[in-house]
Amino acid sequence: QKNQEREEETMRKNGKLNTTYMVEMALLIAIILIMAFTPIGYIKTFGLEITLIVVPVAVGAVVLGPTAGASFIQCFGMSAFGAMLLSINPAGTFVVCFVTRLVMGWLTGLIAQGLKKVKALKGASVFIANLCCPLLNTLLFMTTLILFFYQTEFIQGLAKNMKVANPFAFVIAFVGVNGLVEAAACFVVGSAITKALQHSVNK
Repeated sequence: QKNQEREEETMRKNGKLNTTYMVEMALLIAIILIMAFTPIGYIKTFGLEITLIVVPVAVGAVVLGPTAGASFIQCFGMSAFGAMLLSINPAGTFVVCFVTRLVMGWLTGLIAQGLKKVKALKGASVFIANLCCPLLNTLLFMTTLILFFYQTEFIQGLAKNMKVANPFAFVIAFVGVNGLVEAAACFVVGSAITKALQHSVNK
């Protein structure tokens, strides 16, 4: 009798967890669609174009775990810059535009899970993980871009226009103020959406 009761209790808990996961996934997909097909995904101000496209990846990784974070790489479309890289080196472009973002989402999920296990950081885990996501995105993207494309005529032309003479200076000039503002914006928006999503599901 007791074993049967335990099995029934386990089934109820598993059912509740599956329902919660499906609700969170549905809400997150809705957010992604809104950001993908409306101007919400991009903010233009003071001459800067800030992309928030990394936000769904961060939210998915924090709320649903590393696997979900990695799976939301489809949020990224192929830009004109990416298309140019593809014409130069398809394999390198795959690493720069696909592998790095898969790893970024996965690592963000692992960071979020790890922080939740640290009692002193559990309350701040959402905010720290959402900040790590855009920073990891920039770090991995720029590292692989330099590795695969810095010596190409295309990137050397950009470096010449920016008046920089080495990879480090190129990264600083390429990322610039826009990258810092973008990271801050993604951190704020991603944290807010994550908290709102968690609150909605808990209710």
